[in-house]
Amino acid sequence: MNTALVVLILLAIVVAVLLYLKKRGLLEGSGSGQWPFYVKKPLTQPEQVLYHRLVKALPEHIVLAQVQVSRVLGVKKGSNFNEWNNRINRLSYDFVVCSKDSTVLAAIELDDKSHEPNRRMATDEKKNKATADAGLLLIRWNVKALPDESAIQRALRNEA
Repeated sequence: MNTALVVLILLAIVVAVLLYLKKRGLLEGSGSGQWPFYVKKPLTQPEQVLYHRLVKALPEHIVLAQVQVSRVLGVKKGSNFNEWNNRINRLSYDFVVCSKDSTVLAAIELDDKSHEPNRRMATDEKKNKATADAGLLLIRWNVKALPDESAIQRALRNEA
């Protein structure tokens, strides 16, 4: 058999296998077949409790949940956008409190046991530093000591 014929046969086999895999939904990015997703709640039970308290305590404000830090903090002109944005682009705030014109007044973090490992503590420090350097108030409350409405109002009094 000549080389060209062998290459042609192998190419036909590869194409046939790829078509078969795509049809069965076994190729990454394939649109066919069932994808392994399900709907889940975006807020944990303690986050739901705090969210409703925030909304009730701050009726003249907008309360946003699970907001990417990069949607709140920008990179100053003259700085390397990609370098600095990469430091925050996978971080999120549990809650962001805004005035009615969407001016960001404060970010809120609800800490639980998941914040205790060293790796998570380093991530929290990075978030603290970025937020402080931007001049934004970051409030941290522990899940075991959720604030009541008056404590929320006191914490945000100077910003709201």
